[in-house]
Parts: sequence; structure tokens; C-alpha cells
Amino acid sequence: MTGRLRYNMFRTRWGYFGILGHDKALVRTSLPLPDPALAKTYLLVGISSAEYDAKLLQTLQSDITAYFKGSCVAFSKAPIDLSGLTGFQQQVLNACRKIPFGQTASYGQLAGSINNPGAVRAVGTALGKNPLPLIVPCHRIINTGGKLGRFSAPGGAETKRRLLDLEGVDL
Repeated sequence: MTGRLRYNMFRTRWGYFGILGHDKALVRTSLPLPDPALAKTYLLVGISSAEYDAKLLQTLQSDITAYFKGSCVAFSKAPIDLSGLTGFQQQVLNACRKIPFGQTASYGQLAGSINNPGAVRAVGTALGKNPLPLIVPCHRIINTGGKLGRFSAPGGAETKRRLLDLEGVDL
């Protein structure tokens, strides 16, 4: 990670969304929560110092706000910093970023896409530690057979279902 950490909390149609980053990239996001103080606490857990910056990645803020209004937004080009993760986790999350708005893939398909078809559980574990929900769309990964599967973000599987519903995915 390079540069000092900065954050912003901004309102979306679903609640307060948090972003944390530095001069070059996004480091962490938090999905919307109804209370801004709770959202900030969730975003900054384990972070010893970060400055508030309302202008942090403003274009990305606008895109996130549009997403929660139902717009088809691709976050695959947003600059991200995964340097705090293992090589395997980075590989999984980078592959997940390629899944387009309104589409899903199974854990097995994602494992296959990184040439590691036997790593289905490890893929699930890596997704469970995704520091960039929405930007790395782990909500688009479902169980084989089209079942929703787990989701580690606040609200769990219900949040995952809402995100997929917003994207027009019918499970």
C-alpha cells in the first residue's frame, strides 16, 4: 500500500456506503448501512489512522450511487490495491471482477477460471475475505445449481439477494 489512507462515507439509495483508499487506489469498501456512524465503524475496523476526504475517488462515488439507483455500472476498471492479500486471494478476486453486471458464476466456475478447479472451498474462503464488496462483485458467485450461497457482508444472504435482484438476476 502506498500513501496515507483516506476515507469517505456517502449516502446511496440503500444507505451509507464507505470507501477507503490512498492516492492511487481503493483499499476497502463497505456496503450500505442505515446509520453513518455504524458504516464508518465497519469500514475502518482495524485501521489505526485515516483522514476523512469527501473528494476521494469522486467518479467512483458517483458510479456507486448510480448503481444503487439501478444503473448498470461496471467497476472492473476502478483502481484497487489488493497488496495486503495472499497471491491466491488476489487471483480469486481479480477473476471475480470480470463477472459482468447481471451475471453470475458458481464457485466451481470461478475456481476453474483460475486454473484451480479443485479449490472450490478455498475460493469461497477468499471471497469471504473480500475487502472490496461491490467493486469486486463477490455477490455474483453462487452455488452450483443456482442456489444463492453464503455472503459475509452485513445482512448476509438477504443482502446478496437484494444486490442480485437490483441487477435483474433471477434465481
